[in-house]
Amino acid sequence: MLRFFKKSNVSSLQREYDKLMHEAYVLSKSNPSESMEKQKMALEIQRQIVSKGV
Repeated sequence: MLRFFKKSNVSSLQREYDKLMHEAYVLSKSNPSESMEKQKMALEIQRQIVSKGV
């Protein structure tokens, strides 16, 4: 029963990925180099999600 309320690892990774991509989009207008760094971090998280099998 307690496990029902626990957030899955994949969903938390997906939220982190979405957050980083949003930050990258916002930064793309003012600081393109930092935007690229955020995109690289998001790509690593995306690879983790894919490796989990989802």
